[in-house]
Amino acid sequence: MDADVIVVGAGPAGSTTAFYLAQAGLDVLLLEKAHFPREKVCGDGLTPRAVKELLAMGVDIDAPGWIRNRGLRVKGRGVTLEMDWPELHSYPAFGLVRVRKDFDRILADTAVAAGVRLIQGANVNAPVLDDRSGHVVGVRTASGETFRSRLVVAADGNSTRLSLAMGLHKREDRPVAVAVRTYYTSPRHEDDYLESWLELWDGDRLLPGYGWIFGVGDGTSNVGLGLLNTSASFKNIDYRDLLRRWVKGMPSEWGYAEENMTGPIRGAALPMGFNRQPQYTRGLVLVGDAGGMINPFNGEGIAYAMETGRIAAETIAQALARPTAAQQERVLRAYPAVLKDAYGGYFTLGRVFVAAIGKPGVMDFATRHGLPRPRLMRFALKLLANLTDPRSGDASDRIINALSKVAPDA
Repeated sequence: MDADVIVVGAGPAGSTTAFYLAQAGLDVLLLEKAHFPREKVCGDGLTPRAVKELLAMGVDIDAPGWIRNRGLRVKGRGVTLEMDWPELHSYPAFGLVRVRKDFDRILADTAVAAGVRLIQGANVNAPVLDDRSGHVVGVRTASGETFRSRLVVAADGNSTRLSLAMGLHKREDRPVAVAVRTYYTSPRHEDDYLESWLELWDGDRLLPGYGWIFGVGDGTSNVGLGLLNTSASFKNIDYRDLLRRWVKGMPSEWGYAEENMTGPIRGAALPMGFNRQPQYTRGLVLVGDAGGMINPFNGEGIAYAMETGRIAAETIAQALARPTAAQQERVLRAYPAVLKDAYGGYFTLGRVFVAAIGKPGVMDFATRHGLPRPRLMRFALKLLANLTDPRSGDASDRIINALSKVAPDA
């Protein structure tokens, strides 16, 4: 046996899982198909949920390259509203920006420092199954290498070959978004706020989604947009062209012109609301994007990748400490229920939200009547970013928590 646990994919979910498994004293092998540094399509913005996870892992967020932000600047209908992140006991009151090329490497290095063995360039393409039980007992790479373990974690993103090989297909009743982004050299590369534009027009159609401008602090801005599949026009939009048309309407002094792009426009799918289930089956544990663990309200994935990685590691450590295979399996089979208890009701609310704004006129009504009302928008910020205190919060916290609790977690 090559390890107690093999984690496939060294993104935020995989590295976080591996880190906590190693902290629990397990022998962990982390396999990454690429070599660091490598690109990932992302807005690069981190909410206080993600900051909390970074602090828990001991990541030095005061080191060079981390850019702090105070909150969210929302634009639409001629209104600009700046909202600070809420003051909560449960989360820090600031966010961060860090490009994924650096961010993922930092998390992988943190895992290695905790005792994880990282192998880069290991392109896992299939699970290894036990002939008698059908349980996953290892993985095989495209080059023919085989690694064996007591358990395997699929942190291999939206494409997740391991999940597909085990018959875990996407649920068609769960929302999916497409995000595209690029970088521009710009004087707006430093900003105290993450900026969100709630009006994305395709001709005379207001689309269900939003655009963003996040200053990276290195002379560039991350500029992108995300659109939900709840719109009838979802499949017929040229997203890259839409991004180009959107930035053409911005002030020229911001620098968001073709000649200032530092790289191509890249796109990626965002699987939301537990779109692949169950999150455990026959020796395979799903974390992050592999299980569709992205917030349907705002497309945030990094925080949930790290949180589910931590939860998975806690479950695995408890399971592997049990003396018998039957007892281990009982603990592992409870993992999906733990996730549903943590996110199920909230993700259900998110699915209702994205279904609503996909209908003609709803997004227009929401932006027209919501943006001029700062108190309502501050409530929306807490709801969309999932930032509440569970017990000691204010009235808005209690409303959001109550709605999440009563919503079904299917």
